[in-house]
Amino acid sequence: MTLEGNYHYGLGRRKAAIAQVRVYPGHSAFVVNGRPIQEFFAVPDHRFHALEPLRILEEVSVGISARVTGGGTKGQAGAIRLGLARALVAMDMETRPKLKQAGMLTRDPRAKERKKPGLVRARKAKQFTKR
Repeated sequence: MTLEGNYHYGLGRRKAAIAQVRVYPGHSAFVVNGRPIQEFFAVPDHRFHALEPLRILEEVSVGISARVTGGGTKGQAGAIRLGLARALVAMDMETRPKLKQAGMLTRDPRAKERKKPGLVRARKAKQFTKR
């Protein structure tokens, strides 16, 4: 399904995932990488997480097209959530306080820590033996 016409854009990031979200007023489809959201996110919890900004605003009827790359499915859902919230604010600035208060406009800075030399992982060291 292709959504055309005027749209509002929002970019979302989470861990290694990047989502480019477009919101089309008056439509009703939600497409992720050219597939319906139910097909793209098989886990219902990930769909729930990605659609959270719409649940907070309740009476919004929009069509959504998202392009997401990188990361795992949970990170991609988080990236779509942030991108969707930013796009909804771009569409209507009056939604900003509601989304801000719910924490939807905050970028989660947590990411995987790099591996350090001499260690097994970022912080895990080999077991020390005294004798």
